[in-house]
Amino acid sequence: MAIDILTSEVANARQRIHRTELALQRTEEMLAENLALCSRIRTAVEAADRLMEIDPPSFERHHVG
Repeated sequence: MAIDILTSEVANARQRIHRTELALQRTEEMLAENLALCSRIRTAVEAADRLMEIDPPSFERHHVG
C-alpha cells in the first residue's frame, strides 16, 4: 500500500516537472520573440530619428513663433 502511494506521488511529481519544463521552454521562446521584436522596433526608431535629422517635417522648418 505504501509503495503504491509512493509510486503515485513519484508519477505526479514527474508530470509536474514535465509541465514545468514545457512552460519554461515556452517562456524562453516568448522572451526570444520579444527581444527580436524590441530590436526591430529600436532599429525602426533609430532610422526614423536619422531621417528626421536629414529632412525634418515641414512643421518644424516653418515654426511659427
